[in-house]
Amino acid sequence: MEPIKTMNINDDEPSHGGSQETEKVRCLIIGSGPAGYTAAIYASRANLNPVLYTGMEMGGQLTTTTEVENYPGYPDGVTGPQMMEDFKKQAERFGTDVRFGIATKVDFSGRPHKVIIDDKKTIEADTVILATGATAKYLGLEAEKKYAGMGVSACATCDGFFYKGKDVAVVGGGDTACEEATYLAGLANKVYMIVRRDVFRASKAMQERVFKTKNIEILWKHQAVDLFGKDGVEGAVLVKNKGEENEEEVRIRIDGFFLAIGHTPNSDIFKVFLDTDDVGYVRTSPGTTKTRVPGVFACGDLQDSHYRQAVTAAGTGCMAAIDAERWLAEQ
Repeated sequence: MEPIKTMNINDDEPSHGGSQETEKVRCLIIGSGPAGYTAAIYASRANLNPVLYTGMEMGGQLTTTTEVENYPGYPDGVTGPQMMEDFKKQAERFGTDVRFGIATKVDFSGRPHKVIIDDKKTIEADTVILATGATAKYLGLEAEKKYAGMGVSACATCDGFFYKGKDVAVVGGGDTACEEATYLAGLANKVYMIVRRDVFRASKAMQERVFKTKNIEILWKHQAVDLFGKDGVEGAVLVKNKGEENEEEVRIRIDGFFLAIGHTPNSDIFKVFLDTDDVGYVRTSPGTTKTRVPGVFACGDLQDSHYRQAVTAAGTGCMAAIDAERWLAEQ
């Protein structure tokens, strides 16, 4: 393991004229999805007096999900924004100080840990819980924004149930795309796989699963360029053999359009100090939320490339708060 790098938190700092405001806290939580809010509930109840900064997207990825039907305790389902509002209220009920703000820089080279908020305020924290999540990759089509929550999804296990007996498309050619396509094939009438190249990037085992699934049709060398529909997705416009002599436009009728081209963990500002994998997911000690820096813990989709569910994120948020409380008790 490499030694932890040191840095001056004031390097490249914009000048604001005069000294920056500094605040000391016992437990700082960065992020406001299921992981961050659950960590806050547990940290509050352990008398850690947590301060939580929401980040730009209050509620995280769930705020882009219209209906959540697979979270325990909501038998009639709930919208993503409403569920996150419930989490927030519960955290505040136990004393969490929830603030809107974005962590723009950190210094984990010594103690206390330092985090700069909005390039202005320095928080010195005994423990830091990172719950900044991950961002799903999209193709960048205007139609993806237009039909967000109305047929466009980046999570088959979250939203697949709504497409029972319908026709859907999955974009991607890697392991995630193959996994999502075979999952959806068990629910949907038909699954199109839209693959840019003429081969999969997925492992042989995942490819075999796709090839053996009768209601999956692979559209090789196709690229999605648009979606259409009146009150939701009704179809996709594709280009086959793009840039070649035999390029042609293809239209397919679908009710759901699933992106499976990967996620980007929101870990950029932590990478100087923490170990990450080649994609950017923060590495934690197996069975814990501990990072390589004592007193800094990571939970939720920031460190989970595999499950990426609200309920698993909440579980690791609970773990992070317990890990932080125990670590403080040992100091």
